[in-house]
Amino acid sequence: MTRRLAPGTTELWVVVPAFNEAARIEATLDALAAQTDLGFTLLVVDNGSTDGTAEAAQRFAVRAPMPVHVIREPEKGVGCAVDTGFRHAITHGARLLARTDADCLPRPDWVAAVRSGFARGAGMLCGRISARRDEHGLLGRAGFRMVVGIASTFGRFRPAHRDPAYLVPYRMHAGNNMAITATLYLASGGMPRRPSPTDRTFLNRVRRQTTAIHHDRTMVVENSTRRLRAYGLRRTADWYLDRGCGQLTPDPR
Repeated sequence: MTRRLAPGTTELWVVVPAFNEAARIEATLDALAAQTDLGFTLLVVDNGSTDGTAEAAQRFAVRAPMPVHVIREPEKGVGCAVDTGFRHAITHGARLLARTDADCLPRPDWVAAVRSGFARGAGMLCGRISARRDEHGLLGRAGFRMVVGIASTFGRFRPAHRDPAYLVPYRMHAGNNMAITATLYLASGGMPRRPSPTDRTFLNRVRRQTTAIHHDRTMVVENSTRRLRAYGLRRTADWYLDRGCGQLTPDPR
C-alpha cells in the first residue's frame, strides 16, 4: 500500500541538492515519485545551475504526487546547498530530514526504510549505496564496490576518526543516502558549508553528539559512477580515501 499524506502535513522532508543536473535529475525525481511511501515533502536546492536543472524540477512539481519546493542557493558547494536545504525544511516544519543527490536513484522502498529507521529510535540513518546499473557493466560496478569497500575499511582505522570524544566508532556513510532528525542536525552544527568532501566532517560532528547512528542496509540508493569513468579506478580510490584527485576537479562533470 502506498502511504500518502495531504500537502502541508508532512514531518519528513527529502532534500536533493543539484548543480547542472538537467540531464539526470528527472530520473532521480521519477524514482522519488515511485516510492511506496509518498508521505514526504520534496525540496530541490538548485546550487546556482547554469542549465535547466531548476526548470526541470519545477516541471516535475506540477505532476508530482508529493509537495515539491524548489529553492536556489547561489553559494557554490554541496555543503552549502545541503545546509540551506535542511535549514529551510526545518523552518517550514520538518522534524525528519533525508537526503539523496540529483544523479542518484533511490530504490522504491527507500523512504519507507527511512521512516522505519526513525521509528526504531535512530537519530541518524546511514544507508547502503550500490552502483547505478545504467552507467557501467558488471566489471565497472564490481570496481565501484571494491573502491567503496577499501575506503570504508581505511576510514575505520584513520587516526582522525579515532578521537576519544567520539561516542561511536567510525563507519563511512554516503551523503547521498542519509537521514537525520532536525533536532540532531541543529545540535551537531549542520553540514559544513563548503564544496565536497563534507560527509566525513559532518559524520564526525554527529558522532560527538549521539550514539543513535544506525546503519541500515535496507535503505538503498543507486549511486552514479561517473567519477569512476572520469578518474579511473586508482584516482577514484584516492578520492574516497581523502587523498584528493590530483589535477582533476572534485566535480567530474
